[in-house]
Amino acid sequence: MNSRNLRIGMLVLAGLLFLSASSVYAETAEEYYNRGIAYGKEGNLPQAISDFTKAIEIDPNYADAYYTRGGAYRMQRNFAQAISDFTKAIEINPGYAEAYFNRGIAYDSQGNSAQAINDCTKAIEISPDNAEAYNSRATVYVNQGDYAKAIPDLNKAIEINPSYTDAYCNRGIVYTGQGDFTKAISDFNKALEINPDYAPAYYNRSVVYFGQKDFAKAWEDVHKAEGLGRPINPAFLADLKKASGRES
Repeated sequence: MNSRNLRIGMLVLAGLLFLSASSVYAETAEEYYNRGIAYGKEGNLPQAISDFTKAIEIDPNYADAYYTRGGAYRMQRNFAQAISDFTKAIEINPGYAEAYFNRGIAYDSQGNSAQAINDCTKAIEISPDNAEAYNSRATVYVNQGDYAKAIPDLNKAIEINPSYTDAYCNRGIVYTGQGDFTKAISDFNKALEINPDYAPAYYNRSVVYFGQKDFAKAWEDVHKAEGLGRPINPAFLADLKKASGRES
């Protein structure tokens, strides 16, 4: 299981919508921050980071700017810099739950699962109703192979937010790893009921159908996932072709 696909509601570059970031004039720290968010939504992470940096230069205590720049660095897989920025955001605002669990994700990406769990747990202590914090900690448990601890966290995330597609999909992935295909398909179906264009659910459901030797349904889900832009694992695709006796 690739934990980076858990995506676990955890994108930090959400905010105001702009028609074009380059058309927005910035002078104050908040204006640079907002323009940085707009660049991030356009996928221009280097320019987003530049604007967040400018906001920080103007206001060195701008916790949100450190936090969001940390998210951009994490998306670039610059985990060391991401951790540094999340840490600074926490220093400025010790109650910043989102900074804790995002730092936890960055630590997990570095293989530091103990610190990752500590950070996600701290986020939960600060904000007990934060579904993303539970989902994030579940990701770390899964990376450790501890499905027994992951399931309760995913259950809690869904209890807090019954429309949390990531949590349903992630729980389905865990059930798949446990060999409980019926529950896995039920969770993937629920995620797709909430969001019919949720590509990870199609992809992961195709893996379950493959395990059940229902190759027609596996191919159908593969095509839907591909159509939504979800890359298909080449090894899985090769196995599906071989087992089904067809190329697509």
